[in-house]
Amino acid sequence: MIVAEKKPLDAIARMLDGCGRVLAVGCGTCVTVCFSGGGKEVATLAASLRMKRRMEEGKPLEVTEAMVQRQCEWEYLEPLAEQIKEYDAVLSLGCGVGVQTLAERFPATRILPALDTLFMGLPSAQGVWEERCQGCGACVLDKTGGICPVSRCAKQLFNGPCGGSQNGRCEVDAALPCAWHMIWERAEALGMTESLMAIEAPKDWATSRDGGPRRMVRDDLRLPAEQGQEGGE
Repeated sequence: MIVAEKKPLDAIARMLDGCGRVLAVGCGTCVTVCFSGGGKEVATLAASLRMKRRMEEGKPLEVTEAMVQRQCEWEYLEPLAEQIKEYDAVLSLGCGVGVQTLAERFPATRILPALDTLFMGLPSAQGVWEERCQGCGACVLDKTGGICPVSRCAKQLFNGPCGGSQNGRCEVDAALPCAWHMIWERAEALGMTESLMAIEAPKDWATSRDGGPRRMVRDDLRLPAEQGQEGGE
């Protein structure tokens, strides 16, 4: 899931300078799971912003609360189409994809981010989320026992641990486990240590973000009129 956290209240309030009516929109998927953009968080932020404006400026701020199932898909935004016209700005409690989807769908309205998008990860313990994937576009988890060296090795090494790894801990941050120590232990448990002896060639990062914005096109899923058209235009 995509993990995000709320921006400082002061930073959000500054975005709303000059706004009198704001629509705060939460997202019912990833950011709800990490307790950043669900219904409860939308209500808490809305109340905090109203109170802050009243106490510091002596002026009212109207903040209406709304939720959609997913901000990153067009169809889930349609219920907002008429409502959104009534507001000076929309405050998105979604990930960066959700903010941009709202901005593309409603180009005449200011769409503001209430969250900072952090990474793709999992809840490893109560109240703890950890990065697990950077979306590099060329997955090697079959070779590393399901442990990603791109997101979990601080140096993104592909041929074993660095010389600074000690007692299974990362040289960069001793609070972190060494990814390659975990990979080796996993390989031993699976009986696949021999496969780790093969030297991996330098990674081709062309499939990662370094090549610019990425796109996946499945012509078999597209409408007949759109098949073969670049970018689905």
